[in-house]
Amino acid sequence: MSDIAERSLHTRIARSVEAIRRSFVDNLFYVTVRTFDNATSLDHYTALAYTIRDRLLARLIATDEHYKRLDVKTVAYMSAEFLLGPHLGNNLLNLGLWDNVRQAMNELGLDLETILEAEEEPGLGNGGLGRLAACYMDSLATMEIPAIGYGIRYEYGIFEQFIKDGWQAEVADAWLRNGNPWELPTQLRYPVKFGGNIEHYRDDEGHQRSRWVPESIIQGVAYDTPILGYGVLNVSLLRLWKSEARESFDFQAFNTGDFYGAVDNMIVAQNISKVLYPNDEPEAGKALRLRQQYFFVSCSLQDMIRTTLKAKGSLDYFPDRFVVQLNDTHPAIAIAEFMRLLVDEHEMEWSRAWALTQQSFAYTNHTLLPEALETWPLELFLRILPRHIDIIYEINSRFLDDVRIRFIDDIARLARMSLIDDGAGDGVRRVRMANLACVGSMAINGVAAMHSELLKQTVLKDFFEMWPEKFQNKTNGVTPRRFIALANPAQAALFDEVIGGDWLRNLEKLSQLEQYADNSDFLVRWRGIKRQAKECLSNHIHQCCGISLNPDTLFDIQVKRIHEYKRQHLNLLHIVSLYHHLKQNPSQDITPRSFIFGGKAAPGYHMAKLIIKLINSVADVINRDPQVNKVLKVVFVPNFSVKTGQRIYPAADISEQISTAGKEASGTGNMKFTMNGALTIGTLDGANVEIRAAVGEENFFLFGKTVQQVDEIRAAGYRPWDIYHQNENLRDVINLINSGHFSHGDSGLFRPLTDNLLNSDPFLVCADFQDYIDCQTQVSQAYQDQERWSRMSLLNVARCGQFSSDRAIREYNAEIWRVPPLSVKISKA
Repeated sequence: MSDIAERSLHTRIARSVEAIRRSFVDNLFYVTVRTFDNATSLDHYTALAYTIRDRLLARLIATDEHYKRLDVKTVAYMSAEFLLGPHLGNNLLNLGLWDNVRQAMNELGLDLETILEAEEEPGLGNGGLGRLAACYMDSLATMEIPAIGYGIRYEYGIFEQFIKDGWQAEVADAWLRNGNPWELPTQLRYPVKFGGNIEHYRDDEGHQRSRWVPESIIQGVAYDTPILGYGVLNVSLLRLWKSEARESFDFQAFNTGDFYGAVDNMIVAQNISKVLYPNDEPEAGKALRLRQQYFFVSCSLQDMIRTTLKAKGSLDYFPDRFVVQLNDTHPAIAIAEFMRLLVDEHEMEWSRAWALTQQSFAYTNHTLLPEALETWPLELFLRILPRHIDIIYEINSRFLDDVRIRFIDDIARLARMSLIDDGAGDGVRRVRMANLACVGSMAINGVAAMHSELLKQTVLKDFFEMWPEKFQNKTNGVTPRRFIALANPAQAALFDEVIGGDWLRNLEKLSQLEQYADNSDFLVRWRGIKRQAKECLSNHIHQCCGISLNPDTLFDIQVKRIHEYKRQHLNLLHIVSLYHHLKQNPSQDITPRSFIFGGKAAPGYHMAKLIIKLINSVADVINRDPQVNKVLKVVFVPNFSVKTGQRIYPAADISEQISTAGKEASGTGNMKFTMNGALTIGTLDGANVEIRAAVGEENFFLFGKTVQQVDEIRAAGYRPWDIYHQNENLRDVINLINSGHFSHGDSGLFRPLTDNLLNSDPFLVCADFQDYIDCQTQVSQAYQDQERWSRMSLLNVARCGQFSSDRAIREYNAEIWRVPPLSVKISKA
């Protein structure tokens, strides 16, 4: 680096309070064109964001130069979602600038917390899948593993949720309306083809070749977001693709009076990156989803190929330059697209191209639900990606030949493992994306120990029997930087005091807290931190929902995507049971509780929306009833997000992880609650199994049928109606809901939900009801002994170190990626 560049670098990473204050004032004037007299909190946020971004970019440049100089191998993490959360606080933490920035803002008469609140949360993800990707990007940088994340720059997030008359309503999540100071537009753009037909020809050497003649071509334009590591100078890159037309304006059409036609290509192209997860119930929605997935995969692979050729000169070195991790089946079309690029665009021989493919890709599976393993109607696939159908047929033909050799005369197995579903069930032939990912990847992993074992026994059993060496487990993890240090600063400060600051890079050091488990003075401080978090959440809920919660009550919290298998309605049945018993016996002594729900339902998922309506209807009755509302409160916090989660996780006393055994792949909310001292009531499902083993059975409230028992019950012919008749408590609860008591006398409103429970109950709510009620009684009894509860809470935190995303990334790298970590070194000002 030249002396001039180095001096410039020093200037840009200036960290003093004075330098930060001066930069902030300059950015307020030159970026937002405001003065202190007329600036809003959004202007303050924008000015501070650019101030911090300048210091971040110095590290990005140094990282980029260091990696290029050493020609490093890079992890390419492909995901349809990256649920990042707000950037400013995370970057302040990772840059080590929190105290200096707070002081600089104080000297300017500004409040840092108010500025942080003004940030719009990026609408790039929906739930656990996207949040996991964000945690992994954080850990990749922190562990100094060269990495780039690839996804879509959605103009609109999934939706903003608000509650109207108790029902979920959706409005567009226009998260980019005020700009995004953290993203860096680039000059990188790649063509992406759709539709058309295939021409076959022979090249100069007589080889049969195929040429895709597309119906349309759009452009993918890259926007880069730096992702900082903690305690290191390394920066990872999140590269998101925006779709644009090759020509945004048809001047000839405009001149002939076709004003709509003049911009039609632009609108069609931009729709691809317009919204996260468009409703795929209509045919147009399915087509858009497929276009989205192919769009970002094609751009990303072209980008990696460009980089490889520039650095190595030959694509034979691609596996030495990149390892591509497919985050679920959304990017699985990458297998076929990589083959197309190698065979068609770079004229590589098929066997050589396939060998490179199988050395370069790895696949993470996130579901045990067969219906969630993505498939596409063959007719739709052929219309949008005609060349890829040819390629998939060829992959399938060669693969099934291998299966025939391995498993002689097993026709049923061939049908199950084929990349093409022959449509025997509904007459619709489909492309199976999970099968494609399995065939084209060098490694396949589940995301919790139980999940990985069940994959081998159920949905991917045939592939495990074919390639047992491919299968691994990589239990999910979450970043403690965001979910302890940012979310719970009082708890983090206590850890700094008794452990030392390096626990954020080695969460296993929390085990040192065990020595305080019987220290009464320490447990008093521990309870004080929890109560402070509960007061903070209570104030937020009062502001957003108008409901007052007592911080001295037990905060019983379930926040996650609303889905029947996650069983928010089981939680509700317990609440209604408590309410019913209190109405029958108002003098009954119960442990006061505040029940807090949050989460979004898919717009087309009526049953999930009905569950939200029932939560709010039960809340309305209970919260207005003076006979019970001193000991019971219920609230649904709308528009659950990363930012909201940072308030909620530290305040929980009990964490509801109550999915039907065998349905949750892992879960990560369970880990976030545990890290913040919540005790878990849960089933033996997903990562609950490992959490219980880690924290100790005596510090976990277990209930519910096991996976084996669930299978046995179904095999025996499950009859929930019989349980309803045999269990008076369950009968009273369902009858009360059906009576219209929570629906202003409308006895039919919640019938679809209760009828589903009594007639089919696909997720065994009735089967687990009484065990859940009994377990909740144990929770109430334990909470009354605050010394015991505090000890259990502390031990949960002390034993949660293995659930850091840093541990997960270390395992991925040691056993799949094998990318050498590299430390970036630059001089500081």
